[in-house]
Amino acid sequence: MKFSTDRILTTHVGSLPRPPELLALLEARETGREFDQAAFEKRLAGAVREIVAKQVAVGTDSVCDGELGKISYTTYIRHRFSGIGLFRGGDNDKPPQSAAHRDLLDHPDYMQRLNETRRISWFSREAVPCCTGPVTYSDRLPLETDLKNLTAACATVKPVEAFMNAASPGVLTKFVPNRYYQDEDAYVDALANALKVEYEAIVKAGFILQIDAPDLGSARHNQYQHLSDEEFLRIAERNIAALNHATANIPPEAMRMHLCWGNYEGPHTHDIPLAKTFDICMRARPAGLSFEAANPRHAHEWEDLRGKKIPDDKILIPGVIDSTTNFVEHPRLIAQRIGHYADIVGRERVIAGADCGFATFAFVNNAVAPSVVWAKFAALAEGARVATAQLWN
Repeated sequence: MKFSTDRILTTHVGSLPRPPELLALLEARETGREFDQAAFEKRLAGAVREIVAKQVAVGTDSVCDGELGKISYTTYIRHRFSGIGLFRGGDNDKPPQSAAHRDLLDHPDYMQRLNETRRISWFSREAVPCCTGPVTYSDRLPLETDLKNLTAACATVKPVEAFMNAASPGVLTKFVPNRYYQDEDAYVDALANALKVEYEAIVKAGFILQIDAPDLGSARHNQYQHLSDEEFLRIAERNIAALNHATANIPPEAMRMHLCWGNYEGPHTHDIPLAKTFDICMRARPAGLSFEAANPRHAHEWEDLRGKKIPDDKILIPGVIDSTTNFVEHPRLIAQRIGHYADIVGRERVIAGADCGFATFAFVNNAVAPSVVWAKFAALAEGARVATAQLWN
């Protein structure tokens, strides 16, 4: 992973809006409708070429495939892992439950509005991906397709750097509930061993591995809201130990990790502070840490990092543009945000990023309109240029 050696580099978290025709193919595959695999592969390859070229054109340095071939950043594993099935129970057999965000429970009127806005055809509580047997990495074809498509796209436009996303072991315990292993600890261990295959393949292909780990943030106010902060932090330590095991053969500088508190516009009044989880996050092997730093609930937290011991080999990738609203941040504001973190760890160890993905799930109507996404990326690049002029002056 490159440092901002002579200018502030830019990146983002990963997911980007899918083209409508590709989205239709993804939904058909996910719901079991008639599906043309050859048409899907052809459209996916073309869409990845287009999305990588667009990132480079708008001034993004570290780019990715936009996760275009995945229905979401977590449940994609059901097309790659054995032991993952769909729950289809009867009236007396309820599906695995995934706790709602605690802040939304405080505001049911807003939760109803959010659910109506984000209603999607491919998701059903009667067809929940869950673990139903021993987990292994059984089908590498989707992974190899993603690697091939990103390699071809990068060969054409030659970005500064490219990364590829993969789920953390911990986050999968929420989105793919366990119905097989004796306890969550055993399930996390199994997931880590399976994900090891994907992690190593991404790095071997020449890409930076980004591990998406909201289990270190948002899980506190949904999955583990019944625990105390201290109990949750022990869960976070377990999840990082599993992640470190899965990445043991990968150099830290070839990886970065993303944490967030839930990619939705909401109250976020029960988010655990970054300061409480930061020291544990620093024990994770990836050299880069991507985190939310632009939205109104977390934009102040740069102050809390001024007194932290941050290892010299760690790179901070703060979100300096928000991923849930259609405001386009002013480049000067972006530069100010970059400056806060440069003052803490030095300009070379800051990469300007986004709070989270812009299409975490394959919605037709993501929160941020596609044209606004690219306007935000342009502002990000301009803000990085403003910050560079200030920091290298």
